[in-house]
Amino acid sequence: MTPIEAVDQIIALYDASVLRLKAALEVFIQKGQRPDPRLRDDGGFSYPELRVIYDPEGPPPQISRAFAKLAEPGVYATTITKPHFFRDYLISQLEKLKSDYDVTFEVGVSGSEIPYPYVLDSAGEVDAEKLPPAEFASYFPTPQLAFIGDEIADGDPWFDDVDPIKPLALFDAPRVDFSLKRLAHYTGTPFEAFQRYILFTNYHRYVDEFVALGAERIRAGDRYTKLVAPGGIEIDKDTENAGEVVAAGPWRRHQMPAYHLMGPDDASGITLVNIGVGPSNAKTITDHLAVLRPECWLMVGHCGGLRQSQRIGDYVLAHAYLRDDKVLDSVLPPDIPVPPLAEIQVALHEAAETITGESGETLKRRLRTGTVVTTDDRNWELRYTVSAKRFNQSRAVAIDMESATIAANGYRLRVPYGTLLCVSDKPLHGEIKLPGAANRFYEKAIGEHILIGIETLERLANGDAALHSRKLRAFDEPPFR
Repeated sequence: MTPIEAVDQIIALYDASVLRLKAALEVFIQKGQRPDPRLRDDGGFSYPELRVIYDPEGPPPQISRAFAKLAEPGVYATTITKPHFFRDYLISQLEKLKSDYDVTFEVGVSGSEIPYPYVLDSAGEVDAEKLPPAEFASYFPTPQLAFIGDEIADGDPWFDDVDPIKPLALFDAPRVDFSLKRLAHYTGTPFEAFQRYILFTNYHRYVDEFVALGAERIRAGDRYTKLVAPGGIEIDKDTENAGEVVAAGPWRRHQMPAYHLMGPDDASGITLVNIGVGPSNAKTITDHLAVLRPECWLMVGHCGGLRQSQRIGDYVLAHAYLRDDKVLDSVLPPDIPVPPLAEIQVALHEAAETITGESGETLKRRLRTGTVVTTDDRNWELRYTVSAKRFNQSRAVAIDMESATIAANGYRLRVPYGTLLCVSDKPLHGEIKLPGAANRFYEKAIGEHILIGIETLERLANGDAALHSRKLRAFDEPPFR
């Protein structure tokens, strides 16, 4: 099979399984008729499985790219969900493998079933909430959380002598489906709206500025076609008072609302997620966004400046992280270095030059490169005597509650990452946030800051830098990016 033929066969198998599952659910909801057990025994509700078989006569070729590589002969496999959505991604990965390796593809029915909640939303008009979950669980496949995890991404053993099949991708179908549902729940937007370039912020005023800038760019017709906000709100070139329309929407119902500035095709636009404050949210959203295989994610938010020479409104470009967030310690120990990615660092710096109109020593006075501390304690100032020595030893220049978590999870889940923060206060030097000064800072700084984030991602989308650094890949990686 060619890559296109393999993916089309995956789509056919997936659609058939979903159709059978939906039909059985409708009959059960409407008439109480149980599905034929033989249907499940024969894989009637199962995900499709894709296998790449590599049996060369000699050693594998040496490939310089960071992904779509086969380190050794064998059978590589994964289950697939939402193949319509992931079609271009799957074809691109398989085409790269086919062009450089003598591989064959096999597509079949897996032993992993599609849980009924992942198709229930569109299984007819009957209100399924009237039936207890136990009724469904008795006759239909349910999410098996004990078998959903990140063992492959975290470097746990892939296979043994009994089952020597190697993983083809970091995430299998049940893990992907679980995260796609979580994304809709947390952000208030469908997973299909997410773009491949992602900004995170920890303050809602950035959202207001992003929406205003997005509406302006859409009206100009230079790159973006529409903006999607929580609650099914869509802003296009004819929408008046876009900011008021979005602000009046149901974004408050969602823990981490997302806003998608969409390009004409290929998800090449920009998504902004307001993750709020704290490392827990930062880990949660990046755990789920990673299944979409974004090109990169950047943190643009506020921080506390730790150096006397800094001024309110200065920028911090993180080139190292002191991890006091604790939420990833069990899967990525703090002694594992999280390196800066040169292509992201350069793009952020060049974008800052473009947007501020400053360069050289002038920009250097405003943009400090250094270590960022991320803590899980919002009142860290009250414990400063405990942390002072460690902060000084790390040479940290700023502190926040999200950046190291986002970077560490990007490193862990192979998504390029970067951080550009704006100093909003200097609590160690007597400059704390007071309402008047804070408002003046916000009015001046936020618009420029979000513009730098957008400019950075547009540079990356234009191909100004080659992403997916080999720094993120282990020596025994699954082939798929």
